[in-house]
Amino acid sequence: MDVFHKLAPFIQDYIYQNRWEELHGNQVAACEVIFGSDDNLLLSSGTASGKTEAAFLPVLTELYHKPSNSVGIMYISPLKALINDQFKRLEQLLLDSNIPVTKWHGDASLTKKNKLIKNPEGLIQITPESLESLITNKRGACLTMFSDLRFVIIDEVHYFMRDVRGLQLLCVLERLKQLTGVNPRRIGLSATLGDVSLAQNWLNTGTGRSCAAPVTDEGKKRIRLHIERFVNYAEERDLVEKDESGNVVNVNSGDFGNREHYEYLFRQTLDKKTIIFANSREEIELVMANLREIALRNKAPDVYRVHHGNVSALLREKTEDEMKSAEEKIVTGATVTLELGIDIGSLDQVIQVGSPLSVSSFVQRLGRCGRRGQIPQLLFTFVESIQVNSADILGPINWEFIRTIAIIELYMKERWIEPILPQNHAYNLLYHQTMSHIKSNGEMSPAGLAQTILSLGSFKKISKEDYKRLLSHMIEMEQLQRTERGGLIIGREGEKIVNSHKFLTVFQAPEYLLVKDENRTIGTVDTVYPVGVRFALAGMAWETVDVNIKSKVLFVKRVPGISLVDWFADLQAEIHTVLVRKMCGVLKSGGTYPYLSERCKDRLSEIQYIARNSGILDHLVTPLSDKKYAVFPWVGTRQLMTLNYALRGRKIKSKLPWITCVYLEVFFDGTGEQLEDIIKDILHSDLNLYDLPLPDKVQINGKYNEFVPLELLRKQFIEDYLDFEGLKDALL
Repeated sequence: MDVFHKLAPFIQDYIYQNRWEELHGNQVAACEVIFGSDDNLLLSSGTASGKTEAAFLPVLTELYHKPSNSVGIMYISPLKALINDQFKRLEQLLLDSNIPVTKWHGDASLTKKNKLIKNPEGLIQITPESLESLITNKRGACLTMFSDLRFVIIDEVHYFMRDVRGLQLLCVLERLKQLTGVNPRRIGLSATLGDVSLAQNWLNTGTGRSCAAPVTDEGKKRIRLHIERFVNYAEERDLVEKDESGNVVNVNSGDFGNREHYEYLFRQTLDKKTIIFANSREEIELVMANLREIALRNKAPDVYRVHHGNVSALLREKTEDEMKSAEEKIVTGATVTLELGIDIGSLDQVIQVGSPLSVSSFVQRLGRCGRRGQIPQLLFTFVESIQVNSADILGPINWEFIRTIAIIELYMKERWIEPILPQNHAYNLLYHQTMSHIKSNGEMSPAGLAQTILSLGSFKKISKEDYKRLLSHMIEMEQLQRTERGGLIIGREGEKIVNSHKFLTVFQAPEYLLVKDENRTIGTVDTVYPVGVRFALAGMAWETVDVNIKSKVLFVKRVPGISLVDWFADLQAEIHTVLVRKMCGVLKSGGTYPYLSERCKDRLSEIQYIARNSGILDHLVTPLSDKKYAVFPWVGTRQLMTLNYALRGRKIKSKLPWITCVYLEVFFDGTGEQLEDIIKDILHSDLNLYDLPLPDKVQINGKYNEFVPLELLRKQFIEDYLDFEGLKDALL
C-alpha cells in the first residue's frame, strides 16, 4: 500500500479538496519513518517545502486510528505568533477528524485551557515557557494531560539549538518524562541545519531513541540575486559643486548615499510584496520611515509596515494578515521576527540592507521568498561612508560586503550552513531548573536534588563538584535555604524570583516602557523620552505627551516627519572559520560574481587590490603603523578570541576592533617577524586556557548569571566559547 492510502480518511479528503498533485518527498519519507519504526524524526528542508504537513500527516493518522487517553500530540514553537499561525492551518486540516487542537500560551483562552485540563485529548500547541509553567505549577494536571502523550513536534529546531530556551525545553521534556513515565517520540523541524548529526543528538536528548533524518532531493532551484552599493562621502570638499568662475553653487550633504539608497528602495518595492530585512531595529525603523516619506511626496499609497520585537503584538499580527491577504502589495521592514516560518503567503522579493550575520540567517531570509512556484529574488544593498584620507591601510576594506559574497558562495555552491555547537555548561539554566524543580516538588535533599537535576541530558557535562559549589552559593545568596532536616527549600530572596511572572523565561529581556497612543498600544522602548521629545516606532514618528514612570508607560501622539530611536543593542554574533576562510578566498580570487552591480564589481576589484598589496593574504602579521600590527590567522571568532587572550598572556596588548572582526589589532614593540614567532610558539605550546588573563567578569551572557559564582561563569566561557584546538587545527 502506498503512503497516501495509509493516511487517515479525513487527511485524504483534505488532500483531494486542496488539489495537491502529489506528496512531497519529505512527506513520504516522514510517513515511512513514523509508520515503520519507533525512531525520532528530524526533517530538515527549505522553507515552504511542506515540513509541517510532513510531521502532522502521519502522527494525526496514528492518533486517528489509535486514539490516546490524554493529549496525544504536543507541538512546541518558539513564538506565540507561529502557534497562532499553525492553529489556523490545523483547524482546517482537522475539521472532519474529531481531533481537537488547543492553543496554550499567555494570550490563549483560559476557558479552553480549563476544558483541556478536565478532558485532555487531541493536540496541544505550546511554548517552552508555558510548558515550564505547567510542570512547575500544575503537576497534577500534567499527570492526566500527558499520561498517554505519543508525539512531541518541535518547530524551528535550529532556533532552539542556538538558544538557552532550547536547553530549557529539553530539561522540561525530560522532567515531564520523569513525572508521567511516558517517553513520546520527538519530531524536529528546521529549514537551516549545518551539521545534521548535532541536531539529531540534540533532539534525542533524554529519549534513549535513535533519530532518523531522511534526505530528500528538493532539486536545484533558480535564484535571482543582486547586490547594489551607495556611497556617503565623509570629505565635504568632494561634494562641492562650483560654476565656471569657481563660485560655490551647491554643497551636497554627506548623506547623499543614504538618500539615493532610500529612493532606490522605493523604486524597487513599488507594487512588489516585499520584506526588507536589517540587522538592527534602529536601522529598519529609519529605512521604513524614509520610504513612507518618499511615498507621501510621490502621492503613492502607504503600504509600509514595521515588524520587530518592540512593535506591539497586535500591530505585528495586523501586518502578518495584511501581508497574507491584502490586495495592496505590502512592504514590511523586519529584523529576525520574520525569519521564522509565519505564513505570509507568496513574496515578490526579499531585500537585505547590509550583510546577514551568518549563512544560516541568509538561508532563513532567502526562504521567505520563492514560495508557490516563484523564483526566489533576493536583493542586497550597502551604504558606505568613504573616508577619502584613511590613515589605516585596511580602513577602505568593507568587510560586510566581502562577508556577503562569501555567504552567498558558501550556500549557493556548497550548501554549507554553520553547525550549531552544543552548550555544555549553562550554569544559569542549572540555577533556573534547580529553583523550578524545588518550587514544583517542595523540600529536597541535596543528594536527591543533584541526582535528579544532573541526570537531565542538558547537564551531563556538569560535575557534582560544580553543582555543589552552585548550591552553596545559592544558599549564601538566600536563593535556597537549609531546613532543620538538612533539606533544601526556596530561600527568602529566592521567593522573590520564583514568584515573579518573569521567572518562566530564561532569555534576557531589557526593561521596556509601554508606548501608547491613547488606549492603543504601539510597542515598547527602553528609553524614557521626556514630554515633547519625538522618536520613531513601528515606522512612524511619535511625540511624548505624558510619562507615567511608576507604570512604565509613555503616552504619545503621532506627528509627521522622520524621527530616530535607539535601543540598547546587545549584538551577539560570531563568524565561523569556514566563513572567514571563504572571505579570504573572495579577496584572493581576483574574479567577479554575476550578482554584483557594476558599482559593486568596481568596489570588489578595489578591495582585492588593497588586500593583495597590504600583505594580509600572504602573511600572518602585517604592520599597520609603528608598533601596531594586524594579525590575520583567518579563523572564526572563537578561535580568534582564544589567540587574543593567549597574546595577552604573553603581556602583548591585543584586541578585536569590533565584534565580527576577522583579525586582531596588536600593539607590539618588536618586529613583525618576532610577533609571528611568538604566535607560532603559542600554537606549539601546551596552553592551559584556565591560566589565561581573562577579565574578572568574563562570561557568556545569561539571565540568571547574578546567582552563579564567578568561577563557574568563567569556566563556562572557557569550555563553551574558547577553542584552542580549533585554532591549532586551522594554523598548523
